[in-house]
Amino acid sequence: MKYAWIEKQREFPLAEVCAILDVSLSGYRSWQRGGKPNRKRLTDTRMLALIQSIHTELKGIYGSPGMIRELRDRGFPASRERVERLMRENGIHARHKRRYKVTTDSKHNLPIAPNLLDRNFNPVAPNQVWTSDITYLWTDEGWLYLAIVLDLFNREIVGWSLKPRMTADIVTDALTMAWFRKRPAAGLMHHSDRGSQYASQVFQSKLKEYGMICSMGRKGNCWDNAPTESWFNSFKNERVHGLRYETRAEMTAMSFEYIEVLYNRKRQHSTLGYKSPIRFLDDWLIEII
Repeated sequence: MKYAWIEKQREFPLAEVCAILDVSLSGYRSWQRGGKPNRKRLTDTRMLALIQSIHTELKGIYGSPGMIRELRDRGFPASRERVERLMRENGIHARHKRRYKVTTDSKHNLPIAPNLLDRNFNPVAPNQVWTSDITYLWTDEGWLYLAIVLDLFNREIVGWSLKPRMTADIVTDALTMAWFRKRPAAGLMHHSDRGSQYASQVFQSKLKEYGMICSMGRKGNCWDNAPTESWFNSFKNERVHGLRYETRAEMTAMSFEYIEVLYNRKRQHSTLGYKSPIRFLDDWLIEII
């Protein structure tokens, strides 16, 4: 055992022996007092390597607060001062944020649904309220448009669609994906802005087919669909701004990886008690069984 070997080699400086054996002084002294050394405490070098690995794995989505939570969630002691120092000294920081700009067009003569959601963003169970929106994504080959469907309960992206044109089929395809994945009971509320895609006859017919209730935000009021627009803001800050995508295929692959691999399954969400959407849902299901 490392600690027993140290006891036999007291002719050498204790700090040097601990360094050679990769043992902390505090851990050795704890062992001397009969305690159990914390084997998960890392040296600064190893802690920095872990921070850099997480930063690369999650592609820079976290600043120091998120990094601290991620480290602790993975079972490593991480003090705020230490993590902030290591990140600051090594130039590790979250991607810079930009404000999200509303892009959908609500200037049309199609029927508009009332704002039934009324900013009640906290349903008590999944598949009660879904929200939707569309955003622009630029590539060297031209624009792509991303439509998403978000379950307000666990903020999971349950459906999405990417197309080179912002026509009604982009929102119907995202809704269809969501319905086939979750098969919600009739009565689910679907909330969006007043964009012509959501007000179109084809989309409204799809909502009726699935037994969903339509809700739309007030004209020009982005706060009526704040969680969905907030998701676009995070997505663009973490994967789009400052990066170049040469092809639409490259943008599509990135979007799939972000939504299905990172966001839904790994990314901590403050509204969910710093759990990922899938983990939050799994924990809720266990509690109600």
